[in-house]
Amino acid sequence: MENKRALVVIDMQNDYLWDKRKAMFGYDSKALTAAVNESIHRYNEEGCEIIYIGQIFPNIITNKWFIGFSIKGTQGAELYSGMDKISELYFEKNLPDTFTAKKFREYITQKGIREVILCGLDECGCVGATAKGAVKAGLKASIISAATGCRFDKAKQQKMHDKLISLGVGYI
Repeated sequence: MENKRALVVIDMQNDYLWDKRKAMFGYDSKALTAAVNESIHRYNEEGCEIIYIGQIFPNIITNKWFIGFSIKGTQGAELYSGMDKISELYFEKNLPDTFTAKKFREYITQKGIREVILCGLDECGCVGATAKGAVKAGLKASIISAATGCRFDKAKQQKMHDKLISLGVGYI
């Protein structure tokens, strides 16, 4: 059976990367976006599906007050304008693990994708959770280190890295 692959670009949204973002999202937007864009083009040339994921919280007052980012229908929740969008494959999720999004799961199954390559935000958040979800779903999963941001300290990042490797997740 052919090993169909997909590059899954996770949570590269305005609220995490633009100049108006909250201080807790201290990513180097320029370097991260350049690495993600390079990955998008490289994996597209290799014949991978390119899939974009957005973390979206319902547009209700409590989410606006207590979360304050990635609120449905806001400009901040949109995919980051500096990122290259070369496919219309876009799925929204409400939880960190992209595999909890039914439409995404159905698409992966329907297309026979057996391997996911992950990048975006954040290694200790949604990228890590999605890697775990992929393994749980029986897929091969890898994370592109240079194209994945992490806002947490090195100790927490190393702990997540070690956990993912122990589950069989690869790093590129």
